[in-house]
Amino acid sequence: MQQRGIPEARVEALLRFGREHPDGRGGTIVCLDAATCRRLEHRGVAAGRELASLRGVYLVLTPAGTIATVGHRTRRLHRH
Repeated sequence: MQQRGIPEARVEALLRFGREHPDGRGGTIVCLDAATCRRLEHRGVAAGRELASLRGVYLVLTPAGTIATVGHRTRRLHRH
């Protein structure tokens, strides 16, 4: 997280509010999609500026539930 410049607070927010998608290798990708951002903003949980900073961040969980990696998305997330 430190090497990629992602604060721990953003990782915690992703774990709390993010939508999970299988990665096809047994792990889980967690990120905020547009629908989740709209829902959080509508409920007043987070403001637009906070959500914008979370939109491009993702994390990958192992099957055991530990964080494997955290990063910034540079491409679209393909879900099958």
